[in-house]
Amino acid sequence: MAEGNVGRTAFGRAIRGYSSALIKLRFLVVLLTIGGALFIASGGRFIEFTTDYRYFFDDQNPNLVDFERIQRTYSAPDSVLWVLQPDEGSATSPAMLQMIAEITEEAWQAPFTTRVDSLTNFQHTVATDDDIVVSDLVGDPANATEEDALHTLTIAQAEPALNLRLISEDGRTTAIVATLAMPAGDANAVADISAFARDVEARYSERYPDVHIALTGSVLLSNAFSEAAQSDLGTLMPLMLVILTITIYLLTRSVFGTISSLIVVILSAAAAMGTAGWLGIPISPPSASTPTVILTVAVADSIHILVSMLVGMRHGQDKRAALIESIRINWTPVLLTSLTTAIGFMSLNFADAQPFRDLGTLAAIGSIYAWLLSITLLPALLAILPVRANAAVEGQTQTMERLGEFVIRFRTPLFLILIACAVGFASLLPSLKFNDRFVEYFDERIEFRVDSDFAADNLTGIYQASYSVEANGSGGIQEPEYLENLEAFANWYRTQPEVIHVASFTDVVKRVNRSMHGDDEAYYSIPESREAAAQFILLYEFSLPYGLDLNDQINVDKSATRLIVTLDDISTEVFTDLRARAETWMEGNLPTYMHAQPAGQFIMFAYIGKSNFDQMRIGTGVALLLISMILMLALRNVRLGVISLVPNILPPLVAFGIYALFATEIGFWASFVVATALGLIVDATVHFLSKYQRARLEQNASPEDAVRYAFSTVGVALWVSTFVLVAGFSVLAFSYFKINAMMGLMVAATIATALVLDFLLLPALLIFLDRRGPVKTDKASA
Repeated sequence: MAEGNVGRTAFGRAIRGYSSALIKLRFLVVLLTIGGALFIASGGRFIEFTTDYRYFFDDQNPNLVDFERIQRTYSAPDSVLWVLQPDEGSATSPAMLQMIAEITEEAWQAPFTTRVDSLTNFQHTVATDDDIVVSDLVGDPANATEEDALHTLTIAQAEPALNLRLISEDGRTTAIVATLAMPAGDANAVADISAFARDVEARYSERYPDVHIALTGSVLLSNAFSEAAQSDLGTLMPLMLVILTITIYLLTRSVFGTISSLIVVILSAAAAMGTAGWLGIPISPPSASTPTVILTVAVADSIHILVSMLVGMRHGQDKRAALIESIRINWTPVLLTSLTTAIGFMSLNFADAQPFRDLGTLAAIGSIYAWLLSITLLPALLAILPVRANAAVEGQTQTMERLGEFVIRFRTPLFLILIACAVGFASLLPSLKFNDRFVEYFDERIEFRVDSDFAADNLTGIYQASYSVEANGSGGIQEPEYLENLEAFANWYRTQPEVIHVASFTDVVKRVNRSMHGDDEAYYSIPESREAAAQFILLYEFSLPYGLDLNDQINVDKSATRLIVTLDDISTEVFTDLRARAETWMEGNLPTYMHAQPAGQFIMFAYIGKSNFDQMRIGTGVALLLISMILMLALRNVRLGVISLVPNILPPLVAFGIYALFATEIGFWASFVVATALGLIVDATVHFLSKYQRARLEQNASPEDAVRYAFSTVGVALWVSTFVLVAGFSVLAFSYFKINAMMGLMVAATIATALVLDFLLLPALLIFLDRRGPVKTDKASA
């Protein structure tokens, strides 16, 4: 009916009027939009990079709370390690002892250093008559002899505080550990300390070319986050621009169409990053991928308008008429897809990890900027530039029409095969387990990853769990019963296969007790009385030099001690089992007041994936509900809205099922794939359904003919935009940050899967389920 023609509705006329006015004022539109986008982008000068790994955790995160409690109770946990290994010989050779002593002295000059530990300054106790002497293990390292070297190695490998901590089992690797009290809110502290540490490394590598030096520690971890973010910004965005340029041109064969699209996407990404600067949002490795994500998302809007215009021109329309018609038929779908994309990204704000909240917020803002520029700047540029249609677009349209015929003809077997595949892949999901190791977050192009792996392979593990074990009141750590229980707990941990080293306060107590009894090995045990323990501890503390006290092991009122467990390279699942075994042992062997929970950077990151996954299930559910409601309202058809859920829910299940064929572990990144992909995979469904419904309402078409119309009018734009999305997110595979790389690959796989389902499964569902008669209405979507 005439009144069913959307072009004659008030809304349709409004869109046509808007398009005509925009084309008439195209030069002014270009000036205002580019000027406005550049002004917003100027906020980029305020952008800062965060270097604090704590930024990944909510203030209420229980593992962060436990970690900070231990930090306040004992010495600061932040550290820098220089790991040394000579090409030949022992780590305690005379030359090595001199090098260790020199770097130890240098380390004291590092900003914010509170303590430095090494083989040469280890406080060794020796009995002298009825007294003990506490002094550096190596008294004169500059003049050390082979005898001194052998003596140092023998003592170090027999001393629990040193063996597998500052000296390797084979005696070839050692370390100098600087402990630092990092100032809160100092954005330059991490960079300054890292630069200092690397300067020391460079100078001593030049002086001792036959010694390999590796740098690791929590300060270098924090710095690695900043380096990864800056490296990604410097490499991924240029790479993405190159891929976008080549892809858009090859698929459209329009030089000026490609240029117009690139201008829109670049300004969208720049404006979003400028917004980050204006709002004071710091850049971390996850949010550093924001420009790449926005470039990818923004081009999808441009592609639909550009390709629809080119198709119209190939069908005989002049450029002005084709552009107006392209804006009309794409107005609602592009608005809907931008809105659903923004909702998908905003659902990342349910995450525990603030960097991913930032990514979600900025990507959502960028998608809105992209929509605004796509309906203002892009048409104006297309109206100004001499865009010409190429036969390549028409050839792709014919291919889509043939695909539509194929799908209609074989809809039943396609439906059965795809549903069976989806169920099969989804059945593999329970085999996936969460596992997060923070060192493996970084690509091997990041120096911290290489050096940390070297330290773990040659000296000791880099994953630690600390327990603050309470005594029964002030001074209670001197009670023999407490010390015996603490020693039993430490010994239990030492028997566990996942454990490399255990540092316990009882090691100090036993060493001093032995020295107080003439270095008699029979007295390498816990003192029999509280008085003796208190006396020995006090005597030992008074003998320690500044900076090497016991504050890293005992609290101020001597009511608790710190037990540090160094772990092998274990998975989250294995550690969870170890933790449960430890709790069971404590319940059966320790008084209640000694029960404690482990804390540390490793533990914080070990559970970050699971905690974020739990939160993102809520966020993804909310996003799916909102998107479904929007689709039903926009399509004004509950049945189509329900049908649309199938090709939007299945892609993540299928993508992760395929992943499960090749791997058994997922990490932190998996929590954000579905939310990130959800708003994007809806895009193809929205465009296909909008064209399908347009044919049903405007042309009174049957479901089969409506499917043909959808493939003919939007098929090319869908596969082109999907190809660009897949290529864009695949670029993230080159990220220096593994979380970004894996998330990008899985989002790309999810989007590709979604297109397959939209092309092969959705038409079958529509033909099977949408058998109603054509609805005559003047309220169809424009």
